[in-house]
Amino acid sequence: MKTLISAVRALDIRFPTSRMLDGSDAMNPDPDYSAAYCILETSGGGLEGHGFTFTLGRGTELCVAAIESLAPKLVGRSLDGIANDLGGFWRSMVGDSQLRWLGPEKGIIHMAAAALVNAVWDLLAKEAGLPLWRYLAAMQPEQIVAAIDFRHISDALPPVLALELLRARDPDKAGRIAQLERDGHAAYTTSAGWLGYSDDKIRELARAAVADGWDAIKMKVGGSLADDKRRSSVLREILGPGRKLMIDGNQVWEIDQAIEWVRALDFADPYWIEEPVSPDDILGHARVRSGVSPVRVATGEHCHNRIMFKQFLQADAIDVVQLDACRLGGVNEVLAVLLLAAAFDKPVCPHAGGVGLCEYVQHVSFFDAACVARSAEGRMTEHAGHLHEHFVDPIRISRGRYLAPQKPGFSSEMKVQSRADFAFPNGPVWRS
Repeated sequence: MKTLISAVRALDIRFPTSRMLDGSDAMNPDPDYSAAYCILETSGGGLEGHGFTFTLGRGTELCVAAIESLAPKLVGRSLDGIANDLGGFWRSMVGDSQLRWLGPEKGIIHMAAAALVNAVWDLLAKEAGLPLWRYLAAMQPEQIVAAIDFRHISDALPPVLALELLRARDPDKAGRIAQLERDGHAAYTTSAGWLGYSDDKIRELARAAVADGWDAIKMKVGGSLADDKRRSSVLREILGPGRKLMIDGNQVWEIDQAIEWVRALDFADPYWIEEPVSPDDILGHARVRSGVSPVRVATGEHCHNRIMFKQFLQADAIDVVQLDACRLGGVNEVLAVLLLAAAFDKPVCPHAGGVGLCEYVQHVSFFDAACVARSAEGRMTEHAGHLHEHFVDPIRISRGRYLAPQKPGFSSEMKVQSRADFAFPNGPVWRS
């Protein structure tokens, strides 16, 4: 019996992280980590697909409404039919001739499409009995290429090149998978460096992180240069000379200001500066990159589609590709960006500062390491230590490394009780 998608439910789920300033940065001082969440119900088997897109509180209801607007495109479709035409499926979700006017392929509509697309991949992996990264790794290079929309990126990544990149990595894939299963994937943590934390809290969390085996910590900067100098001194002292310190400006600076600010923090030996200027300013990033070298420039969590990443790479404007699994249009577009990064020989370090994002991007990083990336050099997956207890299959971390996901699906399913407790505005957490 074919598995059919019979219904779609959309939920507004918010966590009051602003109360403790978890997630705070120069652009977002009081975020409430939230999710516009969807559940795909099926006939014939009882499987459910779970997906979401990440938000910071207000406006989540707009993403929920967009999910509901797109949901009819899925109801009645069979998983077999989707699996046999993954590229056509993705184009049908992002290419609505009326909704494209609200994008195209960007903003709330694209984020809503990501929630639904990722829920479908969760279903496909669950039906196959595999964690998503292993499901993707089991696909043939031709199937991966067929899942990607190459429109507007073929000048930088023609399908034949994508196929060559995947085929080149295919012969030793089994060995890399075995190594990933054994050793996990390198990571860095953001949990010790939120902008709203006091020096004492930063010091305490950083010492605990080093004791737990973390070799890389990211701190938020951009509020006050004097504060940033003091806080980076604290972290560098705790990290010592052998560990990495990354800094994240969260888009608050002008170009010349970014260059001056990063140079002023040079004493702390920052490994990269993340989002130094507007996330849409490709040429501005290129100027910053030239001005702060050898400090690397990292960006991508606000890159809304593969075309933006193509231009960043063509302009030689970034050193580190920080894709977001639900700001892009879900797994299909993530695959495109992984291959673009490989074509330009840039490391992918996915963004994961938000509820459920770590659960998502661990699969991205493990698949990238198994099937796409030419080497492990410079590749780290972001870790934020908040809200994992609300997921059925939460991330597992050991000595500063992600352990390979083992359970079927995309690790995107939130516990029933958590969905009820943190539903907005009528869940008990918010009513009280």
